[in-house]
Amino acid sequence: MIPHADRQISLDQIDPDTLKVLSRLHKFNHQAYLVGGGVRDLLLGRIPKDFDIGTSAHPSEIKRIFRNCWIIGRRFRLAHIKFGQKTIEVATFRRKVPSETPSKDQQTSKKRAPETANGLPKPIRRDNTFGTAEEDAFRRDFTINALFYDIATLKVIDYVGGLKDLRDGILRSIGDPNDRFIEDSVRMLRAITFMARLGFQLDPPVHRAIKRHRNEIGKASPARMIEELYKILRSGFATLTMRSLSAHRLLSPIAPEIEHRKTGSLWRSLEALDLYRKKSGFIAENLTNPILLGSLTQPVQPLDLSPRRRDGKHPIDIKLGRLPVARRDIERLRQTLQIQPRLQNTNLGVAGQRAVMHRRAFEEAITWLEIHGNDLECLERWNSIVATNDLKQPKVKRRRRPRRRKSSAHNRAEDSKKRKVKE
Repeated sequence: MIPHADRQISLDQIDPDTLKVLSRLHKFNHQAYLVGGGVRDLLLGRIPKDFDIGTSAHPSEIKRIFRNCWIIGRRFRLAHIKFGQKTIEVATFRRKVPSETPSKDQQTSKKRAPETANGLPKPIRRDNTFGTAEEDAFRRDFTINALFYDIATLKVIDYVGGLKDLRDGILRSIGDPNDRFIEDSVRMLRAITFMARLGFQLDPPVHRAIKRHRNEIGKASPARMIEELYKILRSGFATLTMRSLSAHRLLSPIAPEIEHRKTGSLWRSLEALDLYRKKSGFIAENLTNPILLGSLTQPVQPLDLSPRRRDGKHPIDIKLGRLPVARRDIERLRQTLQIQPRLQNTNLGVAGQRAVMHRRAFEEAITWLEIHGNDLECLERWNSIVATNDLKQPKVKRRRRPRRRKSSAHNRAEDSKKRKVKE
């Protein structure tokens, strides 16, 4: 436990709603700590992107304490506490299953785990169970992400040597990285992401494990992988992360189309995206999935922007390996790109300007122009046009369904007579 004087974390740096949740859990006699990346970033002098909480309270107990709480998850249940649009994730401490850490005899034994067809060990899957804070720390992926902060004592709690690794700039796995990457191959992607974003060095065992098991990442959940990819693109360190993924040969199993066609134009596109992200502040709300998708794919897979075919559909011409690229994101990206020539048309009249501004993809088109347009004069002109116009969409009158005409009293009487005759 590291005293407050040695590790300066001020409560003013922590989100007020997060402090409310921690304080209320303490009030009901539960252990509750700020955990994970939020503690890591505060110790590094960075602004955390979010704050997560670990607690001894079970999900049902959290639900009883907070009215604004929703329980999610199947394999391991989490509590999401809502404050408007903000969500604070509260997780019960998980127990570290003893068998997950093999003994020295087990490590040196000739008996190995069952292997898949390609000769790699089969993934290890075990159910999560509730435990203590210490057990929860040993369940986490890397030592720098297993630090806890107690707002009651103002102390950092370190069970795994994360503070030393944080000071030395080392990304070290908790437990054998071979086992941890087989359990969850996405951890390899996270390792490269942390290395690029924090400027850390990979611990040699972690580096060797990534080299050995890199093809396993192709078997990860596609839905989870596309979300991780969007996080990378939104981070402000997309260029360095994607270069590192390519250097460690992890990009090919994830998105071979990017790996095989990467050129200087791809890196310039990602650099422009990173510059916009860092310039726009901590959270760039304008960086929607279509903008991120286009910044990654347009240099290697240009979209077909020709007029719609007779059937009203465009071919889906963006592919990223097995990743599920949403059709709506591709269509919104296509609309964003189709608007660009009109934005750059200096002869566009007032009616044309208003028509463009009422397009659904207009805001994303302006964002794209700012990131990739390289035309400051055009951007300033449109910012001025937007400032002097009301962009509220005109109300569209909905056609009401015709009401069913109620039968007259005469018709009801006739129907009643018919029923009596039948009877």
